Amino acid sequence: MKSLEHLLAPIRINSLEIPNRVVMAPMATVFGNMDSTVSEANLAYMKRRAQGGAGLIFTEAVEVHPLGSAAPQCLAIWDDSFISGLSRLAGVVHAEGGKIALQLHHTGRENVLLQMQNKAVGPSAVPSHVFGFLGAPREMTLEEIQETIAAFGSAAMRAKEAGFDMVELHGAHGYLLMEFLSAHSNIRTDQYGGADIRARSRFIIECIEEVRRRVGKDYPVSIRISGDEGIKGGYTIDDMVTVVPSFVMAGIDVVHVSFGTYANPKITIDEPSGCAPVEYPSGFKAHLARRIKAVVNVPVISVGRYTDPFAMDEVIARGDADMITVGRQHLADPDFLKNAREGHPEDTLECLACNQGCIERLALEQMPIRCAINPQTGQELIYPDGPAAKSQTVWVIGGGPGGLTAAYEAARLGHKVTLFEREKETGGNVNYAAKAPYKGVYGKFIRTLTGKCIKRGVTIETGTEVTEAMIEAGQPDVVILAIGAGKTACPAEGVDSAVVCDAWQILDGEVAPRDHVVVIGGGLVGMETADFLREKNVQDITVVEMLDSSPVQTAAAHGFMLHRRLRAEGVKLMFGTTVKRIEEGAVTVTKGGEDIKLEPVSQVIIAIGVTSRNDLKDMLQRKGIRHFVIGDAATPRRIIEATTEGAKAAWDI
Repeated sequence: MKSLEHLLAPIRINSLEIPNRVVMAPMATVFGNMDSTVSEANLAYMKRRAQGGAGLIFTEAVEVHPLGSAAPQCLAIWDDSFISGLSRLAGVVHAEGGKIALQLHHTGRENVLLQMQNKAVGPSAVPSHVFGFLGAPREMTLEEIQETIAAFGSAAMRAKEAGFDMVELHGAHGYLLMEFLSAHSNIRTDQYGGADIRARSRFIIECIEEVRRRVGKDYPVSIRISGDEGIKGGYTIDDMVTVVPSFVMAGIDVVHVSFGTYANPKITIDEPSGCAPVEYPSGFKAHLARRIKAVVNVPVISVGRYTDPFAMDEVIARGDADMITVGRQHLADPDFLKNAREGHPEDTLECLACNQGCIERLALEQMPIRCAINPQTGQELIYPDGPAAKSQTVWVIGGGPGGLTAAYEAARLGHKVTLFEREKETGGNVNYAAKAPYKGVYGKFIRTLTGKCIKRGVTIETGTEVTEAMIEAGQPDVVILAIGAGKTACPAEGVDSAVVCDAWQILDGEVAPRDHVVVIGGGLVGMETADFLREKNVQDITVVEMLDSSPVQTAAAHGFMLHRRLRAEGVKLMFGTTVKRIEEGAVTVTKGGEDIKLEPVSQVIIAIGVTSRNDLKDMLQRKGIRHFVIGDAATPRRIIEATTEGAKAAWDI
């Protein structure tokens, strides 16, 4: 087995001894009470993360000033009244043997609620890339700048009083401290502005100095920076290395090197910060930490879609960084480090970088944090430890992500579980998704979850179609119906032509792809099939979608990357277009009331989506057998809905 000696080595930050080099990233949860105080959900979530054994745990961003608060449910520290709740938060981590740092934060102009109220502030009256449609923030006065500097210092003192082991100034991702640093948002002409990044760094330096003054020389202070702004015309790592030594001189004990800005989602995904999609490899920004490490004499932390402890160890071993920040992997499986240390890393569910339950749920759905593959995350307060009061015989029919999650959770709670899958292997439609470029981790997810089910004692019967007679003979106490969805039929004329196949046949290798292809359906299946064809060097690909815009959102991380790849490779995307007729060598489509003949066409691939399967639903209802219908069997959706419903079905038995 590979070594973990570098990752597991202790490290000292100022007066703080940390047992290993793994850091849990500061991640927004929106679990706080409506008065910005710590909730029971905050405590339960943090306790579960700390149980994984990371050497240092960061809180989510905690607001130092009312004009820097993103939402009422975001935690705050601008008043002494917050100390008692935050002290409880520190206490749950200490009880698990961990160390905890509180991140000091001010949103600046990146604040939709305050923008709507005309209360948002920034270094200059320059509109946000995201919220600019709401107008520009108000330029902070010199008095407000001094007030904010003092707020950072007071907040740090409160964090120390509350029992936190360290504080961190959030100077990354386009928020207030970084806004002062960036020429895109700071056009001031006074002492807090200037054409040079060193001149624009004054606000950050004074915040650091005030924090240091308030907490004393021995208390650890960190700063999180974006090593590279990642915006055209923005600052680069070459600029940043000129100012970071000044941050250390002002009182910084550790530099936490992230990257990019949330200020513009498309730019962010092109040069991502904390939400890099699956296209980016683990540790892909370690070079930024190495550049900072070369100019400072304090520990440096690297950020960048880390999931594998052994890969993290290699980053430290080669001197790129001293510590590794792990974000979304702590949501997917907080025991990843524990599993590696104990010799069974194969039990770790690796983060899919899908962003369904974390970044996109927060940003696009305005809902608290969750995880697509770990139903415990965000539901710690209702997660049953087990065992169940009575062990029952449970049949799970369908071995996709929902069925596997249901089987695992039911077995974990002490039930006798048999899972039936009609195909030769578990996974359902995820097996096809795993064939798409960059998505091999989806196949690994299915293999890992299947293995965890077997270790829990689940009997898995593949290649088995469950019938009414089988259920009558087996007499299960509970049936969880997770049979997923079947292919939706295409109504176009000529669909039975010899040139027609479906996306699943292409992805599975049953049918070889040809040049001059039309993909019918521009949803995720159709778009990823086109991406699969692109990777196979198929020439002349057209995707036809009846909706006026793509169902695959460009605001979503993977969606943006997918659209960009297809367009860059010349794949034609025709929205607001319906297929009228398929024939040998041509496809006739209708767009805007006009018929258009696409030719030459050698292959037509149907990818218009799926329809829930109704097998066994009526029989279970008719016979009064207790049952749950989950995932795509209820209605076609994403992995997060399937796993959530599978887990809750098991919990409700």
